[in-house]
Amino acid sequence: MSKSDAILITGGLGYVGQSLAGVLKRRGESPILLDYRDIPSQVPDIPLFRGSVGSKQIWKKIFESYHLTMIYHCAGLIVVPESLREPARYFEENLIAPLAMLNYIRDNGPIPMVFSSSAAVYGNPKAVPIPEEAMKVPISPYGVSKWQFEEILRAYDMAYVQPWVALRYFNVAGSVEGVIESHDPETHLLPRIAMALIRHEQPEIYGTDYPTADGTAIRDYIHMHDLVEAHLQAAHYLQEGGSSQAFNVGSGHGHSVQEVIDGYARVTGLPISPIRMAKRAGDPPILVADIYKAQTELRFKPCYSHDVDHMIRDTWKLLNGRR
Repeated sequence: MSKSDAILITGGLGYVGQSLAGVLKRRGESPILLDYRDIPSQVPDIPLFRGSVGSKQIWKKIFESYHLTMIYHCAGLIVVPESLREPARYFEENLIAPLAMLNYIRDNGPIPMVFSSSAAVYGNPKAVPIPEEAMKVPISPYGVSKWQFEEILRAYDMAYVQPWVALRYFNVAGSVEGVIESHDPETHLLPRIAMALIRHEQPEIYGTDYPTADGTAIRDYIHMHDLVEAHLQAAHYLQEGGSSQAFNVGSGHGHSVQEVIDGYARVTGLPISPIRMAKRAGDPPILVADIYKAQTELRFKPCYSHDVDHMIRDTWKLLNGRR
């Protein structure tokens, strides 16, 4: 029996996975999803396998039914403070289970992979904007897990021919295909502010004594539309024979937490007096991407990420509309 070609998204019920699935489906591609969580899909009518990326039985079922042409590995735990409290869980989910996944793929491959890495691999960078060649000194188990899986991919490619691209995400925001960001607990700044305002509460911000102009941390925000395009461009790059390597994906510009608060005040017209909390462990003061490499080699062009108010409007409209 012939198998259907398909594109697999691990972590396929997550914010990035669902957004990517929705765009692929709209473009006439055939995505399938792998996720262990018992949560509903926001993109209907896409085949879903429920289970861990480390499950041999799940991979057996997938390979019995499909010929995979690309894997977007978006699965994994993502909360920096939680990783400091529960490093064992983070290494299990972000390293040990994906390592088992690579071994199952090796028996059926090679299959190109685009991996969701993170700016957390850099730790506290010495220079901003951060180039890909900057020292990797992650300051959280989460960051360690992302950097170590990149190194595992590098070794597997050298030994077994496992093509890969690691996209080092900066801060993702906004929406495509109506997919809403929904984490429990929610840790990302833009939806946290929106949810507080919807509950008629004041948002909490962490750290007001960073060495920045207004004392709050500065982050590079990338719109989900641009992040999805970066994934598609990375896949095309691998299919055209591009060499395995990592790329920063951000806007190349930074906005402070206070600037985001001010943006919410502009967009919503609501008075906002944030509750100022102590900084969280593992949070660097400034993270801004140098995206020159992605621009030149992936033809990455962030079109939606320069206007933080646009990302705020997206987040506010979706979350406020689903009360």
